[in-house]
Amino acid sequence: MSSTLKFFKDASSHNCSYLPNEQAQNIYPDPKQTMSNTLYSQLIQSGFRRSGDQAYRPHCPNCQACIPVRINLHKFIPSRSQRRCLQRNQHLNISFHPAEFKPEHYQLYHHYLSSRHHDGGMVNPTEESYINFLTSYWSDTQFIEFRDQSQLIAVAATDFVHHGLSAFYTFFDPELTKQSLGTYAILQQIALAKQQDLSWLYLGYWIENCQKMNYKQTFSGLEAYIDQQWQILKT
Repeated sequence: MSSTLKFFKDASSHNCSYLPNEQAQNIYPDPKQTMSNTLYSQLIQSGFRRSGDQAYRPHCPNCQACIPVRINLHKFIPSRSQRRCLQRNQHLNISFHPAEFKPEHYQLYHHYLSSRHHDGGMVNPTEESYINFLTSYWSDTQFIEFRDQSQLIAVAATDFVHHGLSAFYTFFDPELTKQSLGTYAILQQIALAKQQDLSWLYLGYWIENCQKMNYKQTFSGLEAYIDQQWQILKT
């Protein structure tokens, strides 16, 4: 990453989406800098994430709870429960599609948020907010579909970066809890990355005291970006 790249932070803090009573603030690359997948591939190695077209990293005044994490694919070994998850879902059909608006995807996304994140800021999304969040004009993104016969039951928005994949966002039928579709989507992204001889699967941010993020700790080979370097979090 160029040492001349400037970064800016939010003018003021805002309520944290994950931890009550905490204030959040982000930093962003210079908006005058032309974003590209190449630049993002460098930024993600320094703990950045994207939301739509915007790359960002938490830079909160009184909290460092958000920790970037990724799976080292050379050290990943599926657990017994993850192997059972693979077996449980082996009948599903998987296909890859451009990151474009599809009414079927949007309906599943809406249903997922209404059920799983009804108390969050993303509830009741519009078609515009849906596409503005998941897609980007500069990123190399694909939507991975998971179907039970003809029924769409999950979609994983996946960013392809240099040397890895980024599990950007997964939404699924919230009524199929026994199938562990969120875990299954990550396992399939791990398999895809290994097929392409890639080294990392980025999982975004992990917060130790946020129950919704606990699933990230279940994957072996987990690394965390702490003190400006990647360190082993879980062997």
